[in-house]
Formats: sequence, structure tokens, C-alpha cells
Amino acid sequence: MGWLLDEPPLLQTEARNPVLALLSVSDKRGLVPFAQGLVRLGFELLSTGGTLAALQAAGVPAKKVSEHTQSPEILGGRVKTLHPRIHGGLLGRPDLESDRAEMASNGIAPISLVAVNLYPFRQTVASGASEADVIEQIDIGGPAMVRASAKNFRHVTVVVDPDDYEAVLAELEKSRATSEETRRRLMRKAFAHTAAYDASISNWLSAQAGEPFPQEQTLAFQKVQNLRYGENPHQRGAFYREHAVPAEPTVAFSRVLQGKELSYNNILDLDAALGLVLEFPEQPCAVIIKHNTPCGVALDASLVTAYRTARAIDEVSAFGGIVALNREVDRTCAEALAETFLEAVIAPTYSAEALQVLAAKKNLRLLEAGPALASTSARPRSQLEARSVSGGLVLQDRDAVEPPLEWKVVSKRAPTPEEERALRFAWRVCKHVKSNAIVFSNASKLLAAGGGQTSRVDSAKIAAGRGGEALKGSAVASDAFFPFRDGLDEAARAGATCVIQPGGSVRDSELIAAADEHGMAMVLTGVRHFRH
Repeated sequence: MGWLLDEPPLLQTEARNPVLALLSVSDKRGLVPFAQGLVRLGFELLSTGGTLAALQAAGVPAKKVSEHTQSPEILGGRVKTLHPRIHGGLLGRPDLESDRAEMASNGIAPISLVAVNLYPFRQTVASGASEADVIEQIDIGGPAMVRASAKNFRHVTVVVDPDDYEAVLAELEKSRATSEETRRRLMRKAFAHTAAYDASISNWLSAQAGEPFPQEQTLAFQKVQNLRYGENPHQRGAFYREHAVPAEPTVAFSRVLQGKELSYNNILDLDAALGLVLEFPEQPCAVIIKHNTPCGVALDASLVTAYRTARAIDEVSAFGGIVALNREVDRTCAEALAETFLEAVIAPTYSAEALQVLAAKKNLRLLEAGPALASTSARPRSQLEARSVSGGLVLQDRDAVEPPLEWKVVSKRAPTPEEERALRFAWRVCKHVKSNAIVFSNASKLLAAGGGQTSRVDSAKIAAGRGGEALKGSAVASDAFFPFRDGLDEAARAGATCVIQPGGSVRDSELIAAADEHGMAMVLTGVRHFRH
């Protein structure tokens, strides 16, 4: 720890300068025990504001920074630590004679340990505070101290996370100093802390200006966990989430109640399942995903019936699938879930009886997304989604849930009320199927889907082959226009009586004529739902 040299603080003589630690934290978890431990080791504590008050209230001796700098706090506390006696103490290098001499001539004492975390900017934004209040939570002195300490990591231990207090104290007690390995680890964490903080400020300012795609885009996330591996065993992986808790249900902020560790593929499939079940807040819905593709979607007044219906659509694919439900799982539904091998289930909540039933499935991953998922008005917020490409990043608005369709009937025959309900259901589902997406449904359940093909007619053939006789009288949705009538002919041959698609092809008139030829009702939405 540099300035301790070969003696621990406990053994300091009066002839030597005291070993200083500076504590200034907004997150006060573990502060008092940490400070008490430092005092036992012989540190003299410097502190500011609320941190100083908390220490004094606990009877921990600490000196006010202004006493140490011999300069008053000014501008309503905006300037406290921006002083040569602080930053000189943090940046001074004991192995350089010139630094030691300059510090001595200016009355600057070295600071060996810094515990700082920053003003609660994100929490203030989330509270809905005014712009003036949010701006006051832009920390200046804190990041400066963290960065100075981290830069001088060879001689200063910087702690930004209260979860590190215990390990740092234990190392000091055992070895009289922190190791270079520890200081390097804490240095990396410190720079990540200030970088994420600055990213939050930048992103908030861009949002305030209505600028979703600024010239410089910085994304900041915190790690949830390391993964055993990525998509395949030879790939490394980790799971990260945003710093601020979003208003809508998410996989990243769901509670894992039981089961094996989540895998990379589990997380992607859970996100796909959750996104689709959020399309249907009005009534109980069950979604089953396999390899990021819906293989079962159903609505019913009863959640367990919706799940059984969804599972029956393709029981082979449902085996080993991922399930999303939008109402609390009760005992009856849990018993139905336990009948089939599943990888994971995500739901708003689980009753105590349901958890007891599912506890027998020790490897089944259960995620609780929170009661917002069960809300009849639940909808994902409009937000950005990002995908990495070699050497870059692609950002776009999320393909958010649409209001009721203002569609255009272009065929001679308009859809019946039942067909209209089926078309709306199919349209909501098709945007969650890989393009070129073809979805057959009735008004309450998926019947068959085909997607991820290089030809739309191939997707139609695949879906028709899966659905068989169940497609008689169905609705069909296409995520983009039919480039030729062959895809529509396949849908009609399979038994679809109505079709919904964006339109916009140079052959629209040919497609409309084909629909009339088949006696189908055709609706154009003017909206495309590609999903690559």
C-alpha cells in the first residue's frame, strides 16, 4: 500500500506521519464496521458531509476534510475535496524523491486508502426529480478522487464497492498492506465505476434532449453472473444487466427461485418467451419457446388450460422448452408444468403450494418476474435494443407492442369478427418468429409457424406441414409482404381463410387477386415485423 512501507499502521511512531484513509460514500452499507476496523489498524480517518455525520454518530473518530485542507467547504458544499492536500496526497509517489520533497514542502500528507462511491444520480433520475435536482447529483469531487486513487494504485487502495470492505480489512489485518494484485483489481473496478456513472449522465442528457442516437454512445451494465459457458462449451460467457431497474418485467431483474445455473441459451430463450407473453396482457397466456422460436402460444380464462393448450400444439418441441406465463402459478398449474421436462419457467409470482410442487424438479429453473407481468395493462416500454457486429454495434428502437391495428381490407370479402380476432392474434405472434415468418392461428392459440428460411414460400410449406388438418379455417400472418403469390397459395391450400400482411409489394394487386380467387379475406397493415 505504498506509504505504509515496512510498518503497519498499528506500529506507527509519533515521529512518523499518521496513515490517512479518506471515506466519503453515498452508499453507507458496511461503512461503520469498515471504519472501525481501519481505526483499530491505526488509520486516521478523513471524511465529509453525511459520511462524517454517520461516523461521528457511531462514535468513530474522524476529521473533517476542511480541517485537513485548512480550507472551508464552499459553494454550498460543491467544493470540499478539490484541493492540493487531497489530490496531492492521492497522487503522490513515495518511490520518487522529488514527489516526497514537494509534498513535504507543501504540507501534503499521503493518503493510503480511499473509500468513495458517488452521488445517487441514477436513483435521483428514477425518482422523477426535477432537472435541477438531478444535476445537483452529478458528482465532481468523488470521481476525481476515485480516478486519482486508481491512477496511483501502486500506492493507494481505492474501494468503491462496500462488498469489498471485508476482504480489504482482512488483508490489512493479515499482511499490514494490500497486495498489488488486490490494488490492481480495485483499480479496474474503480475506473469501471466512474465510467458507468459518466455513461448514466450522458445517456440521461441525451434522453432529455430527445436524442436517442447521439454522436458518442456509451452503454454501461453490471455483471449478474459468470456463465458456465456461452452458446457452446468452448465459448466463454457472462450475464449483465442495466444499472437502473426498468419499469417493465425483464429477465435480467427477475429473481431466480430454484434450479440449475442459467445458461446463455436459457437467457436468450427466456427473453424471447417473456417478450411474446407481454403481447397478451388482457387474459391468461402461456408461451413455450424452443431455440428462440415459439412452438406454443395460447390464451384462456384459466392459466393452466392456456398452458396445456400451448403444450399440446407441439408436444415434441415443448419437451425441454422454456415457458413464460403472465399470471401467478398456482398448485394446479404447477402440477401441469411438472408433467413435462422443461428447462425454465418465468412467471409473475408463484404460490407457496406451487413452489412446493415444483421443488421436486430440482434442476428446473424458476424465475419470478414480479407482479407487473400479471398486469392487464402490462406493455414493454419503448426502448433501444443493441446487437453487436464485428467492430461495431447496431442500435434501434425496440419493435414495441402496437395499439389496435388500423388495418386496410383490400380483398372483396372482409374478415368475419372471429377471423378478425384470429388475425390480430396471429399478427402479434408473427413478429416473434424469425423472418421470413409465417404464422397460422385461430383467435386464441398458435396452430403452426415457419420462419428463418431464405424463401417465404418455404416458411409457408414448413408451417403447413406442421399444422396439418388443424389449419382448416385458420388465419395466417406474414411478417413482410408476399413477394409472389406462391406463399399465399400454400397458405390457402393448407386451409387458411384469411391473411394479414404489411403489403407494399409491386405485386400487391396480384396477391389481392389471388386472395379473392381463394375466397380469402386479406388485410394490409402497412407495418413490417422482420426479426433477424
